Amino acid sequence: MYLSRFLSLHALWVTVSSVMQHYPSVWGHYDVCKTQIYTEEGKVWDYMACQPEARDMIKYVKVTLDPPDITCGDPPETFCAMGNPYMCNNECDASTQELAHPPELMFDLEGRHPSTFWQSTTWKDYPKPLHVNITLSWNKTIELTDNIVITFESGRPDQMILEKSLDYGRTWQPYQYYATDCLDAFHMDPKSVRDLSQHTVLEIICTEEYSTGYMTNSKIIHFEIKDRFAFFAGPRLHNMASLYGQLDTTKKLRDFFTITDLRIRLLRPATGEIYVDEQHLARYFYAISDIRVYGRCKCNLHATGCKEENKRLLCECEHNTTGPDCGKCKKNYQGRPWSPGSYLPIPKGTANICIPSISSIGTNVCDNELLHCQNGGTCINNVRCQCPPAYTGILCEKLKCERDPGGCGQNSAQGAMSLGPLVLLTALLGATGLCLC
Repeated sequence: MYLSRFLSLHALWVTVSSVMQHYPSVWGHYDVCKTQIYTEEGKVWDYMACQPEARDMIKYVKVTLDPPDITCGDPPETFCAMGNPYMCNNECDASTQELAHPPELMFDLEGRHPSTFWQSTTWKDYPKPLHVNITLSWNKTIELTDNIVITFESGRPDQMILEKSLDYGRTWQPYQYYATDCLDAFHMDPKSVRDLSQHTVLEIICTEEYSTGYMTNSKIIHFEIKDRFAFFAGPRLHNMASLYGQLDTTKKLRDFFTITDLRIRLLRPATGEIYVDEQHLARYFYAISDIRVYGRCKCNLHATGCKEENKRLLCECEHNTTGPDCGKCKKNYQGRPWSPGSYLPIPKGTANICIPSISSIGTNVCDNELLHCQNGGTCINNVRCQCPPAYTGILCEKLKCERDPGGCGQNSAQGAMSLGPLVLLTALLGATGLCLC
């Protein structure tokens, strides 16, 4: 008896697991764009909102430094060990691989010994400011999904601004200010993300939390994406449905987590003290060993794939959309204005697919997705419907008996009614959930 029960439970679990595998979107991950379902008319496509998986976006970044000659090593120079102005026997030489510190070392694999890092020239021109702009560009709209993390090999800077662009670097907005003294550096009261709330989550703050100078175990700076998500999804991000609902209905919130470029503005290197030691300026510089940016291609909820083509990221658009961000309808699919997908209703969202243009029906008479042959007709190569004996018309929407002098009897074809010239338009709109009401 117990064996029989066990086998029955096992069979039930296998069945449930199989269903879950075929419908992963039920958990609100939006990782499927369409799935086949059965209706009275046979198998049809059921469309849903979808998005690519999050990934390490640093793999696709282009980095630019300003000024261009700010990297150390040309000409070679010596610099002091962090925290010890008397150990100045370290050398940076761009012509020697072991001594060079080019920008690409901010993005290589970590964990090697000795560690690899980019390094600027030293502050030899003090009191002239040592300013560096590091611009990260993707040539693609990105939706951030995790904290931005910058690891400094030197001390964390005394003053820094993280900025974002939504228009490929034409304009910039601050993301967050960092300073040892926010009031002195930026005329802002110091805050942390913990001081924010759902209502103030978009506030741009200055934090002193990550600017503690030469502490050896304090090399990392964060821009806290997940802490901001947590205001809507809970501390452990268990309630992602709530977050998706907010992103869907609040454009400013959605845009806040969306970028095309990031810019790290280094304004003052770590000094570790109130005054700059002018006798040992070789101890002041910037050095970054790692930058981490996680996100997904923005595809307007019309794609699950994003590929690199000709050194550019492109969405692999579905729902009859096209463009780098799936931002427009394909040719012959402009039967209604383009619209992004929607996270709502949870968990599948709304696909808002592009539908065929009325003018294109002559070349695409029928298919198995939107333009179904009516009354049991069969679509032949998308160019014609093969109708049952009693029906005719482009989509088998008319009764043949209508052409007879006596018309159709009450029982003709089980009392089916002709919809006249509006059938084609009705079928097209009805397949998309619209109506002529």
